[in-house]
Amino acid sequence: MGVAGLALVVVAGALAARNGAPAAELAYLPAVAACAVAGGLVAQRRARNPVGWLLLGSALSFAVLETCGQAAVAGVTALAWPQTWLWVPANLGLALAPAYFPDGRLLRGWRWPVRALCALAVLAAVTGAVRPGPNDQVRPQAPANPLGVEAMAGAAALAETAFTIAAGLVFVAGAAVVARRAFGPDSVRRQQARWLGYTCGIVALVVLARLAAGLLDARPANVWPSADAPWDVAGGLSIALIPAGIGVAVLRHRLFDIDLLISRTAAFATLTALVTGAYLLAVGVLGASSVLAAVAAALVLGGLRQWLQRRVNLLVYGERDDPYTVLARLGERLAAVPDPGAILAASTATVREALRLSYVGIEVAAGPLYELGTRPADPVTVPLVAAGEPVGALRLGPRPGETALGPRDLRLLTDLAGHIGVAVQAVRYSAALQRSREQLVMAREEERRRLRRDLHDGLGPTLAGLTMRAEAAQEVDPDDARRLLEEIVADAQTAVADVRRLVEGLRPPALDTLGLVGALRAHLAGWPAADGPRVSLDAPAALPGLPAATEVAAYRIAVEALANARRHAGATTVRLRLGVHDDWLRVSVTDDGRGTTTGRDEGGVGMHSMRERAAELGGELTVGSSPGGTSVSARLPLGAGR
Repeated sequence: MGVAGLALVVVAGALAARNGAPAAELAYLPAVAACAVAGGLVAQRRARNPVGWLLLGSALSFAVLETCGQAAVAGVTALAWPQTWLWVPANLGLALAPAYFPDGRLLRGWRWPVRALCALAVLAAVTGAVRPGPNDQVRPQAPANPLGVEAMAGAAALAETAFTIAAGLVFVAGAAVVARRAFGPDSVRRQQARWLGYTCGIVALVVLARLAAGLLDARPANVWPSADAPWDVAGGLSIALIPAGIGVAVLRHRLFDIDLLISRTAAFATLTALVTGAYLLAVGVLGASSVLAAVAAALVLGGLRQWLQRRVNLLVYGERDDPYTVLARLGERLAAVPDPGAILAASTATVREALRLSYVGIEVAAGPLYELGTRPADPVTVPLVAAGEPVGALRLGPRPGETALGPRDLRLLTDLAGHIGVAVQAVRYSAALQRSREQLVMAREEERRRLRRDLHDGLGPTLAGLTMRAEAAQEVDPDDARRLLEEIVADAQTAVADVRRLVEGLRPPALDTLGLVGALRAHLAGWPAADGPRVSLDAPAALPGLPAATEVAAYRIAVEALANARRHAGATTVRLRLGVHDDWLRVSVTDDGRGTTTGRDEGGVGMHSMRERAAELGGELTVGSSPGGTSVSARLPLGAGR
């Protein structure tokens, strides 16, 4: 049907040229051809969408009307009849298209108006088919209707007027609904509506330009210009954009950026209007010559071009041309965000707003993903690095209507990535700090629970029993009192042992009396000489003053590592070394027992406990293992706890 419509448009144009019809009278044929193409494509790919069939029916009706009319002018008078009524379905299709735009669903509450318009269309077509006299749809003057009936002249004119008014009202009302959608919340419908609104805006610009030309020509009393033919051609070509816009909106609106097209067209139209205005002002008002007027227009153009170009670039590309502003805004937003978790969300919004990108995502290494927009299939990736360490990636999607990011975009994004990488690192540190705080709180509460349980269930009952026995000893004979006192002494010794155990659990007493090296020597002295490996201690004669936390951690790590070597390694010799290097206390335990072939020893609860003790002070613990033995090395800061 679309091909047939195009073929009939060509035939009608050829017949019109043969009949000597003016070109201005055929200016609407490009719009008919556009309706045929757009309607055929929509009907083929969206068969259930009435918009395609309405455009297709309108195009075929106009094409047949013009072809038959031109054939009647050429001498086939019988073909003067179709043109008398085909104009009705031709205009009906155009009038109803906005009501079903863009997805083919009729607007809510429009069923009865559409039915009324269709009824008027039937009445206008039937009465028009028997209307007497020639029809003015075809130029030059077509023959009279061969089936005309004189008695139907009045009814046909009345039906034609009623249908024309009703069709205009329906079209305008539907277009108003579409225009309202262009500013609605639904992004898909908004983009589709803007395509139709854009093409209608082009038609409106042509009409306004034609009106301005008419007011400024030699006939100021006539609102339209004296040379109508060029404007008729321009109007016909601009109207052809409307079905083209409808086709793009229904089928391909996601592949093109209507906002980009609107902004560039607006910039071009504004610049053209300003230059034309400067020229007319110089010629008409100031009376300058054409040369001076051209110079004035050129000066206006030179002054406005850069300013307007900056405005257009700001609308289309964002602040790509002003990287300092983008960096400053990013810094301001990061400084104003109180919650570290919202830093990356603010960074994502800043980058997307600044460059008008379709998608921006900040991916934290081994962490969450912060994103805005619809993620493309193959996003552009910019690595995020902080202090020489990869901390994440910046994922980006090009602007709507573009397929890739340009070199200038990538340069700015690379600069932004450096600042965002620092923010990512800060967020990671903040999260790690929060986890450490939570672990410290949990460990503290667990230790309090253990102390409470030991005091309540162990030492508490023992002291209560001592009190009751002492009270009983006051009321019995000396022999029974002696026996009770012996029991009190035994219980008191048990209570003292419990207290000593609790105190040692908080901090080994030997550290306070002997220091770290002496406490370790005392611990090793308690090992059975005949059972276990031979242990050597290599330590300086005097260590500098150690913080309490570092001293306890070093003692616990050394004792645990020695216990592991004795119980599990099957070693014959174990070497314990202490040393101070560059404000770090180093503790290492090396044995010659059986290690592992993997080169590392993950260990169990004891190894995990040693790692936690080193990490919570800001130090580190490394374990190396081989078939020839195992080494445990801890590095603890001397400044901890000061």
